Amino acid sequence: MATPLAPAKRKQILRVIFISLLLDLISFTFILPLFPKLLEFYRNLEAPDPTSTSVLNRILLGLNAYKHSFSRPISDRYDIVLLGGALGSLFSFLQAIASPIIGRLSDKYGRRTALLWSMGGNIASVALWVAATDFRTFLASRVVGGLSEGNVQLAIAMAADISDDRQRGPTMALVGACFSIAFTFGPALGATLASISTVAANPFATAAAFSLFLILVETLYLYLYLPETLPSAREVPATNGSATKEKSSAVVTPVRTNSHLLLNFTHFIFILFFSGMEFSFPFMTYDLFAYTSSQSGKLLGFIGLIASILQGSVTRRLHPLRVVQLGVLACAASFFLLGRLSTEAGLYGAAILKRVKMKEVGSLEIIGVGVKLDDH
Repeated sequence: MATPLAPAKRKQILRVIFISLLLDLISFTFILPLFPKLLEFYRNLEAPDPTSTSVLNRILLGLNAYKHSFSRPISDRYDIVLLGGALGSLFSFLQAIASPIIGRLSDKYGRRTALLWSMGGNIASVALWVAATDFRTFLASRVVGGLSEGNVQLAIAMAADISDDRQRGPTMALVGACFSIAFTFGPALGATLASISTVAANPFATAAAFSLFLILVETLYLYLYLPETLPSAREVPATNGSATKEKSSAVVTPVRTNSHLLLNFTHFIFILFFSGMEFSFPFMTYDLFAYTSSQSGKLLGFIGLIASILQGSVTRRLHPLRVVQLGVLACAASFFLLGRLSTEAGLYGAAILKRVKMKEVGSLEIIGVGVKLDDH
């Protein structure tokens, strides 16, 4: 059986996970408000030459073929939006391929080892962004980033490794707090740094360089302070004796009252329609309201602030099932507002509802570990 962690040791590991995850998410959110202007920069740099065979021109040719495949062709004004959507889908697709592999490697070689290898990929990804004076290099940055993006999943796995059923809910709330804080400060900080030009060939190099600095600090911090959390690595040999037998007999296997098939299906349907909203919001504001990176950063920061308020005042006081139900209603209302969006007030109203429904994801995960539904 695995050696139970002392409370002080568990607290120390949680602190390392929290700080590292916070650094990782702040670095990750830097680029979100920059995407529309970043892609616009590469398009203006490479696309004017129609004879060029650059990667970007070939992608734009493919998007043009897609646009004109409809009976009512899509306007050219949506080129940046479509290009951003394609990049977002590519990143998520590569992450979907890599995540199970990273998970299996972490089960075999340990969470710490897998996480440090994943951090190595993240360092390479952000370093490529720093050097991305052309679209091809930036695309390589996103490919490497997608294939190595396992940090958040591994952090959640490590938090689960050191938590029992009673502790898991508060621990996942701590992970949620990391997301809220990161989205409050990360996008606005990224947009501010992007306004500081240090490399003429890459106007976004300052934001990229600071993102790289955060990733390097996180990696060093994990290397120095994170122990292995995988239960099999903390196993102790069983000993004979009545005390051990009595202790073993006292262990009660939790009975799951929730259908994993139903929960996974619900989660899949939710994510199918909700995925990419954080990514696509800056493109929506870019197209509808001509938002700059700074304005998009403020909007995403506002969303993060709302999440922090909800995390501290509402979410943690409600049963996870109630949060899921509230999230479904907020999701429907948010999409209704977004479908009829015409003012910035409506945009911020939809953003508030959007953040309410984000809490549904974490609550579904908590329910999935065995919270009884029939009592609520």
